[in-house]
This record gives sequence, structure tokens and C-alpha cells, in this order.
Amino acid sequence: MTARGARFMQPQHAPDNAIDHAEEVARFYDRCSELMRALLCELARTPDSPRPFPEIEDALGWPHRRIASVLGGVARLRQIEFAGRRPYRFYDTRQSASGRWEMWMDADQARALHAARRDDAAIGAHRDG
Repeated sequence: MTARGARFMQPQHAPDNAIDHAEEVARFYDRCSELMRALLCELARTPDSPRPFPEIEDALGWPHRRIASVLGGVARLRQIEFAGRRPYRFYDTRQSASGRWEMWMDADQARALHAARRDDAAIGAHRDG
């Protein structure tokens, strides 16, 4: 087990809220905002790699604290259509190695997101063709 893999033995923040069905990940991606889609794509780029919010924001070229705003913007969608569930995972400040909130997608969530993006691109190409 790698050092990073050992981190997954730590308890996550609200692990029961993580979406683990590919169809739900695809539906979430389809229903969310462009900013949330960008965040999901960035998380899927490095599956199973928890990162603090500022590191993710830097990778996206976003100002710090934007993730909090994006997550707040998707809160209603999560509550109404997904019973509060989400296609990503968290460590809170007590659980993370950095002492900050960290988030990531697991490998299954990332695969589901990549498949949803491929399907989305294929539908768009079909419409445009």
C-alpha cells in the first residue's frame, strides 16, 4: 500500500454522501453549472488524490475561495435532485494531512465522469454533424 493509499484508511467527511453509481455521476455532471463541471473534470484528472482547495483552485486558474462558492451554488441541486449526495469526496480539517479541507474523486467516480463526458461529446458531434 502506498503512503497515499494509506490515507484512505482515515475516515472521510460524510462518506455516505458520496455518489458511487456511474449513472448518477453522469446525471450530476449533466445538471450542474459550467464551473462545477470544470471542478469535477479537474478532480477526475487525478483520481484518488485528495488535494486542498487552494491547490485545486490553482490548477484551475481560479482565485482562492472560489470552490466554496461553486459548492454553495450546487447545494440546492444536490439537495433536491440527489438527496444531498455528491460525485466527490472530502476530508475535513481534522482528517486531512494538510489541515485544510481536501477533496477528490475516487477512481470509479472519475471513470464515470470520463464516460459521461465522452457521451456528451458524441451527442454534440451527432447534433452538429
